[in-house]
Amino acid sequence: MTGTDLVRMGAAELGAAIRSGATSSVEATEAYLDRIDGVDGDIHAFLHVDRSTAVEQARRVDARRAAGEELGPLAGVPVAHKDVFSTSDMPTTAASKILEGWRPPYDATVTARLREAGLVILGKTNMDEFAMGSSTENSAYGVTRNPWDLSRIPGGSSGGSSAAVAAFEAPLATGTDTGGSIRQPAAVCGLVGAKPTYGGSSRYGMIAFASSLDTPGPFARNVLDAALLHEAFSGHDPRDSTSIDAPVPPVVDAARRADVEGLRIGVVKELGGEGYQPGVLQRFTEAVELLESLGAKVVEVSCPNFDAALAAYYLIAPSECSSNLARFDAMRYGLRVGDDDSRSAEEVMALTRAEGFGPEVKRRIILGTYALSSGYYDAYYGSAQQVRTLIKRDFDAAFDNVDVLVSPTTPTTAFPLGERSDDPMSMYLADLCTIPANLAGNAALSVPCGLAPEDGLPVGLQIMAPALADDRTYRVGAAVEAALADRDGGPLLSRSAYAV
Repeated sequence: MTGTDLVRMGAAELGAAIRSGATSSVEATEAYLDRIDGVDGDIHAFLHVDRSTAVEQARRVDARRAAGEELGPLAGVPVAHKDVFSTSDMPTTAASKILEGWRPPYDATVTARLREAGLVILGKTNMDEFAMGSSTENSAYGVTRNPWDLSRIPGGSSGGSSAAVAAFEAPLATGTDTGGSIRQPAAVCGLVGAKPTYGGSSRYGMIAFASSLDTPGPFARNVLDAALLHEAFSGHDPRDSTSIDAPVPPVVDAARRADVEGLRIGVVKELGGEGYQPGVLQRFTEAVELLESLGAKVVEVSCPNFDAALAAYYLIAPSECSSNLARFDAMRYGLRVGDDDSRSAEEVMALTRAEGFGPEVKRRIILGTYALSSGYYDAYYGSAQQVRTLIKRDFDAAFDNVDVLVSPTTPTTAFPLGERSDDPMSMYLADLCTIPANLAGNAALSVPCGLAPEDGLPVGLQIMAPALADDRTYRVGAAVEAALADRDGGPLLSRSAYAV
């Protein structure tokens, strides 16, 4: 097989080819590394790539196969890894200057499980600093560009991962979803991206932003590949106190089933209408009509407290970040500025944080510290948590009557780089549709549902399900994917400027 053939293959297909001996993991890994060399100068999806380490990982998989060992479905398949997961063999910076060059002494659970499954980690991907942003413009190491249009954002905070997969620099990638940071970049890059049930994938070794919201999840070019990666790194982890001690939902079986006959699907009234790009609503409506034609029963559902989700999130998440980022104090690891005998520890800490943190991180720390301060805690953080409970009740009431909820993943397609940089409020609106599922801890997935007629850019369909019912999102997503591919003559990503 040629390098182009290998890069074009999906992850499940590539894994099968490696197991059968039709190709090797080394050949696949080198094909992707060559692709990164060829296009990442335009995209800037990666912060760190180590060719020799990746090829050595691939050699070990090939040796296991040669020895007759039975390999898993993704063994030998390359993966791009978000730079928020600790990796003992390469830097982990969370795209922040304060952690420049830092090498952790251990692997995150997600990292360890990727290795156990035989996946080959190509490198670490760019992101918004400490996962705070919706455009990957907040990285200390430069912006990442959307492969569909290099003048536009790839989403965030996991924009490096989404861009890597969309530019065929990796067949799979990891991300984290705190308020939509997998689903939103997946939508604007024409990919499948999933936020597992909170606690269904381990946060151990993942640099924390907002601990009650952060959720590791997969990116892929199709639903089955996303399900395979989801299954590979998920499951109970005793080192994570929020990890759910329950089996991983049968997401792979659901992705292969791709059938919605008899399913009850609720369209969320509050997630649409005024403020949404017309082309996004058009493609969403078409996707819902397609589901109905496949045998699903579609009804409108009202979740009135979703209107307050954005405000609640931007009190809860900054409050938790102000606590989590207190560990970056210049005393133990990371950047250290102004260290001489004339300055106190407090002065060194202040100078280090001033230089090490970017503007968005500082903004959220200040907001969160204020919301948690004496005299304001009940009025702000406490009230936001009460709203969170109301949103959870809206979900529970809706799921009494329907199996899944659907909405657009994002109100608009990918916006131009720099368009919202000086307007934090307009940037935060990019997560309008995705935040409710994070606040409730439910499962959610974004699947491509077409190109907006105004700009020819991808639109995402969001599918939400109750906690630990992740398989429902994959079942619906796979049905939409198959029906759209039949209608349009192939996958959406084949129309991208960086398709191979």
